[in-house]
Amino acid sequence: MSPRGVAIPDLREHLFQAAERLLAREGPSGLTSRAITREAGVAKGVLHNHFTDLDGFLAQFMAERFRRIAAEAAKLPARAGEGNVEANLTDAVLSVFGGAHAADMASLAMARPSLMHRLQHSVAAWSPSLQGIEGTFAAYLEAEKQRGRICAAADTESLAVALIGTVHHLFLTDRADAPDLTGRVRRVVAALLAGVATD
Repeated sequence: MSPRGVAIPDLREHLFQAAERLLAREGPSGLTSRAITREAGVAKGVLHNHFTDLDGFLAQFMAERFRRIAAEAAKLPARAGEGNVEANLTDAVLSVFGGAHAADMASLAMARPSLMHRLQHSVAAWSPSLQGIEGTFAAYLEAEKQRGRICAAADTESLAVALIGTVHHLFLTDRADAPDLTGRVRRVVAALLAGVATD
């Protein structure tokens, strides 16, 4: 309910969107219960009426945004056989790690490490992991191998792990808007595919 008693159809998502705006504008330190409810335009106690505590709220917020990131990654296997393998991988990796959601989630995870522990234990059943994203990329690479666009001897699982791990490192240690970060990602993809891609 809003301070005026008007029902909000999806209060949970309404609060998540408020947290998202605050995180983008003020960084992890701006995510207090009071700031989130003020940004959402709801009464101060609303967040604690629906979540155990602030970390519980933030863990569910992160899990929901990770789910969206994983859903973006899941589009990749359908591109097998289309376009260019290197371009497909580069576009997919940038859409997964290069968006505002991913950068903001990384900054929040680094600022509040306890959230990852909470995430793994309280909402593990529905929060996707990097391993799941790696699996999606491996499935895409395997599909391209079946089409002859990646050589038959390629270890697609290891390629996916190397790609996701390296790009994840780049985005954790650099800002998403850092100069030439996109170029660095493109070079990583090209290096990993050198001698493997046949298209």
